[in-house]
Amino acid sequence: MIVPELRPWRAARPHVVRAAGAVRPRLARAARAAEPHLARFARATAPQLARVTRPKTWQYTAGAATAGLALAAGVVTAAGPWDSTGQRTAERDRAVALEHSGGADHGRGSGGSGTASGSPRPAPSAASVLAGLGGAAGEVPGGANAAPDGRALSEVLGPLMDDPALGARPAAAVVDLTTGKRLYGLRADAPLTPASTTKIATGVAALTALGPDHRLTTRTALEAGTGELVLVGGGDPTLTAREDARGLASLRVLAEKTAAALKKRDVREVTLSYDTTLYAGAEAHPIGVNENLAPVTALMADEARTDDSTSGPVTRVPDPAADAARSFAGFLKKHGITASAPGPSKATDRADTLATVSSPPLSALVERMMTNSDNDLAEALARHTALAAGEPADFDGVSAAVPARLAQLGLPVRGSRFHDGSGLDRTDRITAGLLTAMLAEAADPARPELRPVLTGLPVAGFTGTLSGRYTDGAAGLVRAKTGTLTGVNTLAGTTVSADGRLLAFAFLAGDTTDAWAAQTALDRLATTLAADVP
Repeated sequence: MIVPELRPWRAARPHVVRAAGAVRPRLARAARAAEPHLARFARATAPQLARVTRPKTWQYTAGAATAGLALAAGVVTAAGPWDSTGQRTAERDRAVALEHSGGADHGRGSGGSGTASGSPRPAPSAASVLAGLGGAAGEVPGGANAAPDGRALSEVLGPLMDDPALGARPAAAVVDLTTGKRLYGLRADAPLTPASTTKIATGVAALTALGPDHRLTTRTALEAGTGELVLVGGGDPTLTAREDARGLASLRVLAEKTAAALKKRDVREVTLSYDTTLYAGAEAHPIGVNENLAPVTALMADEARTDDSTSGPVTRVPDPAADAARSFAGFLKKHGITASAPGPSKATDRADTLATVSSPPLSALVERMMTNSDNDLAEALARHTALAAGEPADFDGVSAAVPARLAQLGLPVRGSRFHDGSGLDRTDRITAGLLTAMLAEAADPARPELRPVLTGLPVAGFTGTLSGRYTDGAAGLVRAKTGTLTGVNTLAGTTVSADGRLLAFAFLAGDTTDAWAAQTALDRLATTLAADVP
């Protein structure tokens, strides 16, 4: 996890250990224990990623305990460690200081991305931001006796899993990320409907296939001798037509750059077309028209939203590509280029590329997808994963490509089925064991490219889909991806145990009849892991 690091880890580690120990047995006590450490937290919280030997021996972070305690104490101001998008402000500042380029950030890209000046620069790699703890290989803070006790977990979680609000046959898995050992399992290998926890798989597969520095590019191309200008969709749903691009690829900037290139050719009037052929198959998701998702197309602006929102359900325009092309034509006109009413087409190999704009790096897109449970981004990244595998960029291609990528990592994909990238398809199936295995893989020091899957997880009580949850529980201590469909409630993520170990967990419930009660039961499980398990 990218965390503030303004002095060496050796100075931070004692405070992390003390803060982690203060988590038990109640959050109120943890809050009181955290207050004296707050000033030191801002200076000293270091990434707690131990470089230890494989196989299955790793530690991701105990620093989350310090952060969570400070937040739970209610003493972090509006200018505190998290900004409104869920990104730690110090992460961004440190990434800039180390790399002099963009960084993994929710909704913000590098200076070159979508701007008229310069080409996109690579995002800083996770390795340069995530410093490992020193010490001998395999060393674990707190010693061997610090490992959470599986029997104690079973005694505490077992009765909670029997809550009728979770349906007749819920499933669960808890893994110690220090050792990779499963500490608790209940029907952990039973494939169940995952809802939006599917996005964990989408993020892992996309980062594995494309790498964290990959960007999605939208371009314009001029067909030789015809005067036809083609707006070519690059499968970037974050392409924006808004005046303030906020670091995203800008349709306005693309128009400005395209107009300048046309004027150099003494062209002032064009026939405008748009190309969505990067994707194949139907644009309609199996759920049909839905406020949670735009038609899946390679060209859209602002996720085809009909208001100024950037996340959550909202009515979408019925033809996102045509709508984006019409906006583009208006921007061209402001720069002295007259364009015809746009229509669909396909850029030929003979067309000259005039201008491009690129998205923030994939690391940032995955974080945004995770924090906001962004369905449009999830479907886009799943299709790009399919393209990277040589599969068609449609739902069938996604079904083949995503599990294939997970299998390449040695993950337990047996019984899993992926029919989309977002988890809106009720026929998707994932096991609790696979969810925790993917989280463990993302925490592995040997897989720094997967770290955005973890850094993008919503923070309990503060960011994304968990911003309104855990307000009287483990606020700041739990980071997790939520999943909700009618009759389905899921939660998968990480938390720090009372002894400072990072745990990965997955809880899946089906056939639920009261969504609020099921959600409360899931939150109680995660809070118990954070505060009460010895």
